[in-house]
Amino acid sequence: MKVSSAERIADAVYQHLREQIFSGELLPGARLSVPALAEELEVSRSPVRDAVLRLTQERLAREEPRRGAVVARVGAAELAALYDVREVLEGLAARLAVENAGRRLVDRLHEILAEHEEAVEAADLERHLEADMRFHALVRQAGGNPEVIRLLDDIQTQIRLAMRTTTVTAGPRHALADHRTILAAIESGDPAEAERAARAHISRLRLALLASAKEEQQ
Repeated sequence: MKVSSAERIADAVYQHLREQIFSGELLPGARLSVPALAEELEVSRSPVRDAVLRLTQERLAREEPRRGAVVARVGAAELAALYDVREVLEGLAARLAVENAGRRLVDRLHEILAEHEEAVEAADLERHLEADMRFHALVRQAGGNPEVIRLLDDIQTQIRLAMRTTTVTAGPRHALADHRTILAAIESGDPAEAERAARAHISRLRLALLASAKEEQQ
């Protein structure tokens, strides 16, 4: 890995490893050996150690006895617990978006929804997932509450990690339909309806995850 003098090496290593985790190049359970990574990336051990620590703090990695840091795994049961919290927060974010944002938000959400529709029609799962995440990110940013944004960003990170081992969607067409409903509520200017629609969307996903978690236990 080549890093320019303008970049902090630890940040560059962190971003590199983070993207490898999300892309699936580093699978859940893969060891994050500081010496091995330092040699592979042609950097000293200190920035690698710092990067692995940041990944652990972000819950993208965890420490295991006799193995050291490994890429974390998020199972269906863990993900369902996150969705319990996400349901409340996404509903709040949608309500705040109606209360605090204007027409510009609606126009941008229509753009993302059009791109999402194209991805679903083309059966392009990667583009579907990207559009799905962008839709939710825009809504929570529009709400303007930094704590809601921080908590949902953290949950989104765990969801991206879970995509490597767990089915986290109950179907692209269902997600698209739910997003249309959320957007219609936001466009109508009804904060209570926007909150209800957002919560119903996440609740449906949560129930699908609970069913998956039961299958894992059998």
